[in-house]
Order: sequence, then structure tokens, then C-alpha cells
Amino acid sequence: MKAYEFPAKVTSEGKIEFPEAVLKQLTANQDIRVIVLVNEAIEENDDTAWHRLAAEQFFKDYSDADAIYDKI
Repeated sequence: MKAYEFPAKVTSEGKIEFPEAVLKQLTANQDIRVIVLVNEAIEENDDTAWHRLAAEQFFKDYSDADAIYDKI
């Protein structure tokens, strides 16, 4: 299976526009599988962003060996 990654836009009619270069790679009536990834708009203030980052960094290096401290 081949994979193509490209930026696209949704038209006002609700259709996805494929770049011409990608369309040339596809044959008519070909079955394809589409995966849609959308950038999420995250609305958070600076404090929330810092708290989230701190929590992510804190737990980033947590391992099963650290579980011994949970029993204290």
C-alpha cells in the first residue's frame, strides 16, 4: 500500500480538494483509504499551558522502577 501525505482544504461545498500531483497518481474507480488529521485549536491561557507542559515533562521519564516510591 502506498501512502501520500499532502495539505488539503475543504471546499465550501464540503469536499476535500486533492492536489493535482496526487490526482495524477490515482487511477479512476480505484478504492482508496482516507485518513483525516485536523489541527485542533487549543484555547488555553499561559498558566494552563505551563501546567500542562510541567505535567508532561514530570511524567515523561517515569518508569516501573519508580513505583517503589508509591508505597511510601
